[in-house]
Amino acid sequence: MKRGLFRPAIVAPFLLLLMAALTLGAFSGVDGGHSVISDLHVAEATESGIAETELKAAPKLGAGDYPDIGASSRSIVWVLAQMHLYFGALVLSVPLFVLVIELMGVKTGDARYDDMAHEFMKICITAYSITALFGGSLSLALFLLYPDFMAYMMRVFGAQMMVYAILFFMESAVLYIYYYGWNALRYGNAKWVHLSLGLLLNGVGLTLMVVANSWATFMMAPSGVNEVGAVIGNIWEVMKGPLWNPINLHRFIANIAFGGAVVGAYAAYKCLAARTAEEKAHYDWMGYTSNFIAVLAFLPLPFAGYWLMAEIYAYSQQMGITAMGGILAWLFIVQAVLIGTILLAANYYLWSGMSRNAGADRYKGAIKYIAIVITACFLIWVTPHTLILTSAESAALGGSHHGILGPLGIMPAKNVAVNLMLIFTFLSFQLYNRSNKEFTVPWVNTGNAIMVAIYVVAVVNIIFVGVYYGYFSNTVYKVGSSVIQVASTLVVIIAGVVIDAMMSKGAKKTPSRWGQVSDRSQYALFALPIAFTWLMALMGYVRSSVRTHWHVYTVMKDGSPDNYIPTIGYAGNMITITTVLFVLLVLFVFWIASLSGQRQIPPIQLSPTTKTVREGGGV
Repeated sequence: MKRGLFRPAIVAPFLLLLMAALTLGAFSGVDGGHSVISDLHVAEATESGIAETELKAAPKLGAGDYPDIGASSRSIVWVLAQMHLYFGALVLSVPLFVLVIELMGVKTGDARYDDMAHEFMKICITAYSITALFGGSLSLALFLLYPDFMAYMMRVFGAQMMVYAILFFMESAVLYIYYYGWNALRYGNAKWVHLSLGLLLNGVGLTLMVVANSWATFMMAPSGVNEVGAVIGNIWEVMKGPLWNPINLHRFIANIAFGGAVVGAYAAYKCLAARTAEEKAHYDWMGYTSNFIAVLAFLPLPFAGYWLMAEIYAYSQQMGITAMGGILAWLFIVQAVLIGTILLAANYYLWSGMSRNAGADRYKGAIKYIAIVITACFLIWVTPHTLILTSAESAALGGSHHGILGPLGIMPAKNVAVNLMLIFTFLSFQLYNRSNKEFTVPWVNTGNAIMVAIYVVAVVNIIFVGVYYGYFSNTVYKVGSSVIQVASTLVVIIAGVVIDAMMSKGAKKTPSRWGQVSDRSQYALFALPIAFTWLMALMGYVRSSVRTHWHVYTVMKDGSPDNYIPTIGYAGNMITITTVLFVLLVLFVFWIASLSGQRQIPPIQLSPTTKTVREGGGV
């Protein structure tokens, strides 16, 4: 069959997504921008003259409307939802970079890329089953423990729930065809069919993610309903709340970073258990690739977080203050510790990995300076502003703020710290990537000078803007200066990638000695997913808690006995429980993935003579 006949197969995912979009519109009853149901309600209200508040308002619940099962319903749902989110993030993210790696294998003709991508999917297959189990359990728990709330959500989102279920079945089918058809569609035109399946899988997965995100953001910032929760808009108006796109972007990036970290731990596990040099080299390379994916996705993540928090503040200042200025503010110190752990572990892995490259000696002297900067910034980031003190301690200190360290506890100092940490982490990446290359372009000195100048200008700009506008101007300039700092960091990253790509043309490469790396570096890969997992649960708790005593913010109150923000200590225990449970299940996934590659040695067939000797009391 001609190759050109297969290329149009790539168009298939887009056609199916278009069909899904049309299905959404059909189910939602879109007709001239208003749903049929809403139009009927409005017409009835107009004709009868009844108040708009009688249009199927959100129910007002009391404690008796929730089943009493003798245990905290919130805790049960908390654990199930968090576990579903963990595994959901994993199975949605892995196929994204698997598709890119598979495509690299096609373009370069290097079969190692294809093998690595296939092995990543092996982890995804087992994790997908666990995702479905927790998803089903979560749905069952929600309908049993919060029946009126779920009835309201079903009324608001209507047939979209059915579309979600159809997409889920579609994703399951494509996932299994994509994985189990890997070797059957490995070469030639068949490979393009397989790549098209991967594209379709990711298209369906991302659609599932944004649909589910619309439920979460509706609970935080409802749209398409009036002040009492009656539906007055169509499904699109309900979905596209002010926080929907910020959450979509944030979760898309965070999922990739999280997925990269988890498969990196798998590679480290296999590397440490490797019995041959070839096996160790393969999993060392796999671990490096995973770390590259995780940290590259992580670098822009704080900026997506800024956008989300800015939109939360814009929607409700009270909600924003609850998150960052109230009881939850201290959790951002914990967040800083976890992010600092991620960056330190990622940098340590890169520094250790330089031992693979013969040309790394010229850059090793810079490592200690990078380490000093990152450590100093980490300490600034974790410095709190207001301390929890006894009256005696407060009197001895002269207040709740430390005289010298207090100024480091406010956002201008932390913005400087986090941007510098990101810039110097990128510098570690850049030095690592250069350590096995010798540039041959005639303008190499000019290129290096430009790169150094960009770093210096960006660092000076970030510090100057942070100090001047952060401490010597009013608040509006403090907030605005963070945009300049973010732009400076992005300029460094983008310019670094572009300049290095241009300078790498025709560069002499020294071979990387894969497998010749310390075991300590592999343990750094274990630290990444644990910190990511803890971080996801922590920020999920913050995001959910800003709704305070509302199921759906300002339109449907939570009438259950759990209608309050849980204490930080209780939340810490819940977050730790889910983190430990996830780590244990991921280890199970790793074991299952390893088991499928093992083959038992057949038993030795004894000759009749040997058998007779043994039966006669021999060996």
